[in-house]
Amino acid sequence: MKAKPTIRSRYILLGDILLIVASAMGSYALRLELGAAFLQYLPTIYWLIGVSVIIKPLFFQYFGLYRRMWKYASVRELTLIVFAVTTSSLVVSVLLISLHSLGVFAGLSRSALAIDWLLTILLCGGFRLALRVLAENASLNVNKSQAKRALIVGAGDAGALVVRELQRSSQINLTAAGFLDDNPTKQRQQIYGIPVVGTITDLAHVLDNQHIDEVIIAIPSAPGRIIRMVSDICRLKGIPFRTMPGIYELLGGKVSVSRLRDVDITDLLRREPARIRDEEIGETLNGRVVMVTGAGGSIGRELCRQIARWGPAELLMLGHGENSIFETLLDLQESFPGLPIQPLICDVRDRDRLENLMNKYQPQVVFHAAAHKHVPMMEKNIEEAVSNNILGTRNLVDLSVSHGVERLVMISTDKAIRPVNVMGGTKRIGEMIVLDAAARSGLAYSVVRFGNVLGSRGSVVPIFKRQIARGGPITITHPDMRRYFMTIPEAVYLVLQSASLGQGGETYVLNMGQQIRILDLAEDLIRLSGLTPGRDIEIVFTGVRPGEKLSEDLWDEGCTFQPTPHPDIFRLDAQEELHGEKLRRAVEELGRLAREGDATSVVRMLDDLIPGSEIRCTPPPELTAID
Repeated sequence: MKAKPTIRSRYILLGDILLIVASAMGSYALRLELGAAFLQYLPTIYWLIGVSVIIKPLFFQYFGLYRRMWKYASVRELTLIVFAVTTSSLVVSVLLISLHSLGVFAGLSRSALAIDWLLTILLCGGFRLALRVLAENASLNVNKSQAKRALIVGAGDAGALVVRELQRSSQINLTAAGFLDDNPTKQRQQIYGIPVVGTITDLAHVLDNQHIDEVIIAIPSAPGRIIRMVSDICRLKGIPFRTMPGIYELLGGKVSVSRLRDVDITDLLRREPARIRDEEIGETLNGRVVMVTGAGGSIGRELCRQIARWGPAELLMLGHGENSIFETLLDLQESFPGLPIQPLICDVRDRDRLENLMNKYQPQVVFHAAAHKHVPMMEKNIEEAVSNNILGTRNLVDLSVSHGVERLVMISTDKAIRPVNVMGGTKRIGEMIVLDAAARSGLAYSVVRFGNVLGSRGSVVPIFKRQIARGGPITITHPDMRRYFMTIPEAVYLVLQSASLGQGGETYVLNMGQQIRILDLAEDLIRLSGLTPGRDIEIVFTGVRPGEKLSEDLWDEGCTFQPTPHPDIFRLDAQEELHGEKLRRAVEELGRLAREGDATSVVRMLDDLIPGSEIRCTPPPELTAID
């Protein structure tokens, strides 16, 4: 339905008409001065006024100048005004020159037409700028004497956006008191009238010497060490602090003050973002039919969210759990209302159902995130691990090859390296299936391997949070236990980058940074909860379980890897893998053993097939163990 003009837009139209008349009169007054010559050109001026009053508002309407909220006007709106005035002035000039050549009126000053164009820009643009200034003054004049004073850490684009939102909104009980930024060129400068009062290292001094009620960290690209330093100082001073999400979290969203949130453990572990290579991702996903298996899981949902921003022709969300797929669907429809999305309830083990969906939707790119991943649960359900992680992967890969899927990426795990558990072993066989299909077909099928992601279902962080909520204790096997950790948005972004790099048969490993002590992670979570480790929440060490590694590996011992165009992605050189007929027979045999419920033989066979595997030598972990 076409929007009707509002009373406000009618007032703006009336103002434009008056300013267009003033511009026409002023152009000749400036050109000829007020005198006999001006009076002689009055008929021409009347023609200019008449044509302009008709033509210019029509073009202004066409370019949307009467549908804008001018209190939010920016450089983009200014550019639009210039374009609308220029176009309409050209039409007016052509009409007047044509009428003059036909003898409709005598005397025409072409330089006056140019002056009229300039005056119209100045007057109509100035009119709208005045509306913005008045609106801003009205909002700034709202009584904020009781408002809390916020110190903004980061005087870049994000910090400026936060300040603008604080200034515009009378509902937010915050007013910006100053910026901190390490850029020396910004020192003692002002942004939207708010001064830069020092560097980030001056935070403690500023908090001691100024009345600050809250600190806002507005640096999406800030590494964890900056977030940690700011949060530690604020905690010591008793000042509340919040942050803007990291750059990877904002990839598909819009930065605004409403995205501010409490500092989370993921912020303390942020790494400085590597060089962003968006062009390759766009070429891989834009206009393609993209399928994500396991779309209701932590990784699958974030894959869907980030893929959606690249404008695929259609997004196929395939998953076994209807509730998780429904929640993901609602999330995406709210953020990307114009994107064609198909929620597909399907188990990858159901080959017939999967083939029907492949026939119907013809995906071109597939991201395979569907898997059983909880280590202790798979030790209790070995047959299910084989059925889902191996046979399900085989179904998907075989059907992808037969249906000409151009690109497939399997999400794998560091636990597939020298596996000591069934989950890792079945994921390693799944990797072999993908790499063998790439070798046979020549298609761009690849594997991306990474470690733990923070916040995923069943991960250590939610378990620690539940233990803290109960009042402790937090249980850790060993004080030197270390694991790789990465945030879900960063891991998924690098998966998409890997997909754009793959030509077929590659195993990519993500740069997980340094391994993190689980003890440090637990202590950070306790502090973020406003408590003190050892005093409010006890940490208990339960002892290393048999076969458990103190640290993890991302590739086999002695394996070499090569850099890729992205500094956080490495490509492993060829590894000793099963392939061809030998792999096919092995998968068939594992499937037969799983169907017969012979878990002991499955474990023995996995150990025999995978280099360095020690599954049968490792006692199964407790069902509620943290891996």
